[in-house]
Amino acid sequence: MANQQNRNQQDNQVTEGIKETAGAAFHAVHSALETTENAAMSAVDATSNAVNAAAEGAKNMVNKNEENE
Repeated sequence: MANQQNRNQQDNQVTEGIKETAGAAFHAVHSALETTENAAMSAVDATSNAVNAAAEGAKNMVNKNEENE
């Protein structure tokens, strides 16, 4: 009977180890995805800012040309 209890306890420890490893792997992947998302959104923000600046510059050029006419 003691052997059976010992075997069950070892099986439970193995199961818990697998769960903990899977949980850690999931957390690592989730963190990597969040980091990737943050980098992508930063790139989108930078592109948006550049487009807005270019559009504003073009608008200013047009306004100056109209004032000079």
